[in-house]
Amino acid sequence: MAEMSFANMTTENGLSEVVTNHLKGIGRMFYIHSPKEQLYEKPEDVPNFFRQSYPYFLIFMIIEHIVLRMEGKKGIRLNDGITSISHGIIQECGRLVWRGAESYLYTWIYSNYRLIDLPWDNTLTWYAAALGVDFCYYWMHRACHEVHILWAQHQVHHTSEDFNMGVGIRQSILQGWCGFIFYLPLAMAIPPAQFVMHHQFSYLYMFWIHTEAIKSLGPLEYILNTPSHHRVHHGSNKYCLDVNYGGVLIIWDRLFGTFRPETDKIEIVYGLIYNQPSFNPMYLQVFYTAYVIEKFRRLETVGDKIKAIVWGPSWEPGTPRLGEEDMKLDVESREKYDVFLPAWCNVYIVLHYAVVLYGFFELASRYMGMTPISVIIFVLYVIASLTIIGMIFDNSKYAPMLEVLRCSALAFLTRSIATSPTMTVLQIFYVISAMFWCLHTLKLLEIKKKIE
Repeated sequence: MAEMSFANMTTENGLSEVVTNHLKGIGRMFYIHSPKEQLYEKPEDVPNFFRQSYPYFLIFMIIEHIVLRMEGKKGIRLNDGITSISHGIIQECGRLVWRGAESYLYTWIYSNYRLIDLPWDNTLTWYAAALGVDFCYYWMHRACHEVHILWAQHQVHHTSEDFNMGVGIRQSILQGWCGFIFYLPLAMAIPPAQFVMHHQFSYLYMFWIHTEAIKSLGPLEYILNTPSHHRVHHGSNKYCLDVNYGGVLIIWDRLFGTFRPETDKIEIVYGLIYNQPSFNPMYLQVFYTAYVIEKFRRLETVGDKIKAIVWGPSWEPGTPRLGEEDMKLDVESREKYDVFLPAWCNVYIVLHYAVVLYGFFELASRYMGMTPISVIIFVLYVIASLTIIGMIFDNSKYAPMLEVLRCSALAFLTRSIATSPTMTVLQIFYVISAMFWCLHTLKLLEIKKKIE
């Protein structure tokens, strides 16, 4: 009986610990923490809360989709939702390659040039770090909208014509590097571990405010950045442009004159002013940078060339830094970009996307034990797969042949490393997929020949 009681107690304690950990994980999504439980001395001691939150991202998106459908609204579209997740994976792939180099720079400045020593194990330091990170985020975010080359990276986050939690992880692979400089002044006082921790907490909070399922948070609207405030920020209507930059707190916008409330009189149109009709994540990552380069080359004087990079996106020679207000387009309505695909194609995409996700999670869990070259090769596989899947969503004429090449290469690769039943199954999966697209491509060529 004693052994049975001990076993039951151990099981109950284990279950209780699992539940407690999940409740804490969900709390982190809302910046709800006990500061005394989140005090770390070194940056390497800080858990990767972002990766621990992968399951919550998915759960929140599923709940949001169900709520929207129950309200009679369209939920998360498969093509747009997967494209958003692809951007998040691409950003994470970049982090795997950089291996935290940004944090090393912050730590180096703190170690050599800090002005004061704040105790890392003090709750006042915890709150100071939270305020400092959010204040710097406001200015980083504002600069990303007002400096052309920074906007070229940040615009990725605004490319969706929907507004849902998936958009919260639609990020640029380079924005972390472009925006990191705005946090470096904190290194004069804030311990690196506190910075790394709150930088993650801020990101987690901003995930769930990308939603139309929550209308208002009542009195909290005066202090916090909320879905209502952030909906305005993501609009391409003229009244939505260049406002509501706050991360966790909206008080910075109220203080610096960039706050604008949501109104029921105007229906918000999401996306870029000149939105790009594509679900190809790599195209959406780089197309605007190509435009900035083209604008730089087009202008004649050195001064104008520099302004094309550091002035606002709407700037043209002879206009103010952020462009003429009267010249900015007021988007009132538009039809969302969408491509109809047969059901079998959507099923195919979901299956292959699940395999890519499996590969990415394996990479994320093992990359520290891998050589840099191995990590880069794995990252290229993930990015190439996400790109081709995006091209299939676009119904690109190049997608079938590229998918044949991708599946053939992966079939060969899995055959060469087939050391487990999983690899054998994947090999068969890729061989069948490659054969299918070969036949599909031949059928398309035959149809085209008959038409001609």
